[in-house]
Formats: sequence, C-alpha cells, structure tokens
Amino acid sequence: MKKIAVFGYSVMSLESMNRLPKDDCNILFIAGNETEATLVSESGFDVRIIDFRNDDDLISIGIGSSIDIIFCFYPKDSDNVFLTISARSLDKNLTIIAIVDDSESEEKLIAAGANKIIDPYEICGRKVHEMLTKPDISNILDHTVFGRHDLNMAQIEIPPDSYLEGVMVSQLNLRNEKYNLILIGVVDRELGDQLHFTNGESDHELNAGDVLVVMGPSRGCRLFRNEVTQ
Repeated sequence: MKKIAVFGYSVMSLESMNRLPKDDCNILFIAGNETEATLVSESGFDVRIIDFRNDDDLISIGIGSSIDIIFCFYPKDSDNVFLTISARSLDKNLTIIAIVDDSESEEKLIAAGANKIIDPYEICGRKVHEMLTKPDISNILDHTVFGRHDLNMAQIEIPPDSYLEGVMVSQLNLRNEKYNLILIGVVDRELGDQLHFTNGESDHELNAGDVLVVMGPSRGCRLFRNEVTQ
C-alpha cells in the first residue's frame, strides 16, 4: 500500500484525496493550522499539523522513511518549490507531484526535484479543446473519469459465425445506455496487425478474426465482449 502525504488545503487537494483509491493508498493530509485540520479530518482523513519548512517536522511524518509519494498543493509556487527541495534532500527516491500556478515556475520545480508537474490551467484548456473538437471522447470521459466510474480499454476479437461478420463499422452503435463505449479502432487481420483508427473518413466491413479496440466502463466492455463472442 502506497503511503501518500498531501500538503496544501485547496479544492484540488481535497478532490485528489477523494479520488485516490483508498484500498491502495494510505493518505495523510498535512495541515497548516487547526481550521484546516478540522475540516479535513471531518472528511475521514488522517491529519497532522506541521511546519513544512522544518526538516525535523517532515521527518516526523515519514519523509525519508515511510512516505512514498507527496503532493505539493500550496497556492504559492514558492512554497511548493521550498517543500520540493526539502523533501528531495531527505529522500532521493521519493515521488514528488507538484501543482504550478505560474508556468514559469515549472522549470524551478523540476530543478528542485519534482517528478511530475500539474498545471491546472493547461488541463482546463485541453478539456475545453476536447469539448470543441472531440465531443465523443469528451462525453465518454465525463461519464467515466470525471463521473467517478472506471475507464477501461478492451480488445475484442470477432469469432467465426459472429453476428458482427459482414457488418460495417459505421453501423456499430456502441454509444448507447447499454454499452456507453467508444470504438477506438479495428485490427484487420487480412491486412496485418496494425490498428486502423476509426476517424469517420473510411468505412470497414468486419470479418472473423478482426479485433475491435473499444474504450469505456468495464461493465460495457464485458457486456459487449460476451455478446460478440457467445
């Protein structure tokens, strides 16, 4: 089980803690004062109040010994840089994930030892771009990742005598309440093992041996696989 310490009280830190799988993660929130500690503890998380600028305090919560990952979610980039430098000096193998408010601070965080930088403005920009240019993908993400359900990718080979033999890809209707899947592409065994993405510019007749690559909830993947292969 991964031991994770989350620094910085914010909407993002709370949302991140709520989305982390509790069966696989032991989460500790590092509060800066009693008010933060009370609010987070009421949500069911373990809380400690320390001064992140003090190395002894960082050691006391397990950095350098038991903590595997830290999230630096302070609103000020300078605080996240300071924390990253301190934590990295205590544990060279620690995974450090930091949020950045100003993109110019990204290089400073990387130089300080952060493994991963999260730019919320870039993420929002990409989301808006997806909504405008790829509505299908955006919708499936809304119903899976952002809807707090699972997202899976499955490869489903069409067996002989399947009802899908002779069906055109354009005739598949997977975006329904039953499956809620997106067809990513098709592997046509007659042409080799290359995945041909379904971009709407060309159609394809399905045959036995072809492999459908779909993305969506595990339940939809399982239902579709059972119907195709039965």
